Amino acid sequence: MRIKKGIIVVLILGLAASMAFGAGGNQQTSSPKTELQFWTWRPEDVDAYEKLLKTFKAQNPNIEVVQTAHKSTEYNTVLSAALSGGSGPDVFQSRAYGGLETFAQSGYMEPLDNLVPELKNFSAGSRRGATSIADGKIYGVPFASQTNLVYYNVNIYNKLGLKVPKSWDEFKANCEAIKKAGITPIGNGGKDAWILEVTMGTVCPNFYGANNFFDKVMKGETTFMDPAFVSAIDRMNELKPYMPNMFMGVSYDDGRAMFFNEQAAHWLGGSYEAGFWTSQNPSLKYDIFAPPPLKAGDPGYVATYMDGNFSINKASTKKEAAAKLLSFFASKTTGDFFIKELKQVSSVPGVDTSSEPFIAKVISLQQYNTPYIFLVGFRYEQPTGSVLAQAALQGMFGGTLTATQVCQQIQDGLATWFKPFKK
Repeated sequence: MRIKKGIIVVLILGLAASMAFGAGGNQQTSSPKTELQFWTWRPEDVDAYEKLLKTFKAQNPNIEVVQTAHKSTEYNTVLSAALSGGSGPDVFQSRAYGGLETFAQSGYMEPLDNLVPELKNFSAGSRRGATSIADGKIYGVPFASQTNLVYYNVNIYNKLGLKVPKSWDEFKANCEAIKKAGITPIGNGGKDAWILEVTMGTVCPNFYGANNFFDKVMKGETTFMDPAFVSAIDRMNELKPYMPNMFMGVSYDDGRAMFFNEQAAHWLGGSYEAGFWTSQNPSLKYDIFAPPPLKAGDPGYVATYMDGNFSINKASTKKEAAAKLLSFFASKTTGDFFIKELKQVSSVPGVDTSSEPFIAKVISLQQYNTPYIFLVGFRYEQPTGSVLAQAALQGMFGGTLTATQVCQQIQDGLATWFKPFKK
């Protein structure tokens, strides 16, 4: 009896151990789910991003990505408040250049040099927009470069017998003919100050000297009171007769709606708009050209810049999963997505652009390119060149400032921190 009891005890213990091992084994084979919060400043791209994130989910079934999109004009404020409060998303779109510097040096971003090995394959130019000038570390995966150019409605041009302008006077003549036909020539308004900087960055480089001026002003060899720059700003006043009625009350969204609804013939803006036009009006026939130079035959320069990056919140407790998402964002899959779905020039190296005529044309226009001046060079401290330019340009388009006064305000503001301007 004692032997039988002993056997029974052994069997019971063995069964219990087996059950415990089995439970433990199940726990080990089913990895826990991780939820990543992901923020962007592009509400218009939400549906497209959901397609991309489904691909990521298929490759990483244990990682769920929840996307939240904020308005571009509110994004920095909302993101800064969340991060400074110790919360915020795990992964987020971050600005480039000085916009990145502010968040990186505030301790809100995780350095990616060792977390995302794919970054070493990106071009030096794209990494520049994701690198802190204070410590030299990379804090983002660059997602796209942008180009400022002129969109035009092909049907309107054909109906009125217009040709792509080769000079500034030809462009204004086209606008005059469009206006006489009862159509708004240019959709851009002035209610949102930042779109006036975009307008400036589109038309002015040809007039102030493009790279030659940029190089000189960055070295302090000239200033924003240079007659060439003042004259370039003054040229913007020549656009006023061709902008929408009561243009200072026309917002960015209203102006874009005029273009994709074919109520305006031109839009002065970034290459990032292409995917939006298609999503809003698939039948819209549009094309692009470089901002026309003063004289026909001169090169038409386009302002270019790195649009932004994907970054990791330093306070995130899910950095391993976040790093996997960023490695995915650095992959050819994401590069192809930016080209085919968003119609943007991807920063991912080695991506084929030949299948997308629009992207190929943007790249061809980049033959003559120059930095988008205030974003690339003057956003590293306060007041930024962009803040100064936007406020002053609103004053000029509102009729309270002259071009000279606009440039003086920009110069005086930057001289408070930009070392080459300090006497």
